[in-house]
Amino acid sequence: MEKTIKIRKGLDLNLAGEAQRQTRPEAPAKLYALVPDDFHGVKPRPVVKEGDKVEAGSPLFVAKHDERIRFVSPVSGTVSAIVRGERRKILSIQVIPDGQNASRSFTIPEGKALTAESLKALLLESGLFAYLRSRPYDVVASPDDQPKGIFISTFSKMPLAADFSYVLDGQEADFQRAVSALALLAPVYLGIAPEQVDRLGNTTDATVYCFDGPNPSGNVGVHINHVSPINKGETVWTLGAEEALFVGRLLRTGHVDLTRRIAIAGSDIRQPQYAEAKVGAQLASLVDGQIDATHHVRLINGNPLVGRKAAADDFLGAHVTEVCAIPEGDDRDEVLGWITPRLNDFSTNRSYFSWLQGKARRYTLDCRIKGSQRHMIMSGEYDRVFPMDIYAGYLVKAIITGNIDRQEELGIYEVAPEDFAVAEFVDSSKLELQRIVREGLDLLRKENS
Repeated sequence: MEKTIKIRKGLDLNLAGEAQRQTRPEAPAKLYALVPDDFHGVKPRPVVKEGDKVEAGSPLFVAKHDERIRFVSPVSGTVSAIVRGERRKILSIQVIPDGQNASRSFTIPEGKALTAESLKALLLESGLFAYLRSRPYDVVASPDDQPKGIFISTFSKMPLAADFSYVLDGQEADFQRAVSALALLAPVYLGIAPEQVDRLGNTTDATVYCFDGPNPSGNVGVHINHVSPINKGETVWTLGAEEALFVGRLLRTGHVDLTRRIAIAGSDIRQPQYAEAKVGAQLASLVDGQIDATHHVRLINGNPLVGRKAAADDFLGAHVTEVCAIPEGDDRDEVLGWITPRLNDFSTNRSYFSWLQGKARRYTLDCRIKGSQRHMIMSGEYDRVFPMDIYAGYLVKAIITGNIDRQEELGIYEVAPEDFAVAEFVDSSKLELQRIVREGLDLLRKENS
């Protein structure tokens, strides 16, 4: 391990309902789907029709700009629907599983045959290349790029996030196999938490850094900023630690297995725990019978800070590692409103008396933003929780005003929307910072293309 990097800026939000370290058996969903919007920067072209039979690992659609990039089915079965929205935009390609678990076989290069070129070809053919993301822009990587590094973060400090140390149990060899293979493409940088040093600190074929600090210290963007900042014209790739397991399984078995160990968490989940599920599984298979329906509940495809509002008939996101349920809050009627002492609410500036109960306190928060959008206040509140060498407030202003030169000067090439999740949580102006940053990145990408 290289060294420990101490992160001092940030904010840990402890929510009730953290998933316990136990896993219930996989409950196969009745319907699976790939959602193109999960793979940002891609315009899909379907390569199947309704009624087609597919195997796990068979392509459902490809990227229009580069048809080498495939997006494959997580299960074997029958294509039941290609769902389209406005202007015929593809919203999802749905597959009814046949229960046979038939999987397409791939030839795995071994020994001297395993080179950067053969590995890239394998990842493209199997559809796993689509899980690599590129910065700048935080979009699906291009096989023509030569990244200066591949960054993998093995932990998340987001509220109710899955614990990768638990997810990794029994899969250590697959993870090491993936890291060693990816090192053929570019140097691999592994970001770990202090409690993972004994287990992952000696990972071979990677440069390992330990990041110690509050959320968002687990974000790969923070790791890039502290280890190898991105300059204009440079590219780095990122890969989720759980997605590295996909690569390891492929190299071991010759088959695509998109099974994840998902954290089912939140204060409105009756038994918060982990569940085995494949990418694209209908969420109903994960939360049926688990949600407290005594009040309005928000189901979240992801964690509360960066996930998307979902319904039970939506599908598990391609990069999602947790499914959460917390109170919506729209049916809550508070007597005296703001004047109450609020012993059960969280405040970043000690406005409520709940801070007297200590940092270990777990909160049951709802989805209300408690105020409408207002003028942007340059109070430095973003910078108190933003641990990157970037002036977050000024960058957001540059994005809002469309000043591309200023955005480049302020470091937009290094960031992704998730890096602004904590700043959005504490923002007294109630701005949707993640949406603003995503729009800024898309505009910059369009201008530079």
